[in-house]
Amino acid sequence: MTQQLNNNDFEFTYSAPTTAERREIENIKKNYIPQTKTELALEKLRKLDSRVKNIPVSLSLAFGVIGTLIFGLGLTMVLEWNLLLWGIIVMVVGLVPVVFAYPLFKKVTAKLKEKYSPEIIKLSDELLNNGKTNEN
Repeated sequence: MTQQLNNNDFEFTYSAPTTAERREIENIKKNYIPQTKTELALEKLRKLDSRVKNIPVSLSLAFGVIGTLIFGLGLTMVLEWNLLLWGIIVMVVGLVPVVFAYPLFKKVTAKLKEKYSPEIIKLSDELLNNGKTNEN
């Protein structure tokens, strides 16, 4: 908003924020509004859920990638360097993490579900019952 006075003339200009600017302003404002208990519980529920899902995926992907790289080294030893015996040994060593990546995923997922399920279920029940605990 600007005002300019020139020789007894009054000029007034106004510019409203664009849609993108308005969205950005609202997002910044949300960071400073105190959260309610429901919002805090929902945020905690989301964090727990993502922890249960993301940790096993990360571990199994790391295992699979490392195993694939080791397998590739063994393949290079056989095809490029003509080290047949050592190349086969390195390929077998590389296959071990690749083969166990999925069972590792399942095992870690099961452990994390066992660890966090009581808290996730409690938070879910509280949120679904508008903050009332479900005691039967």
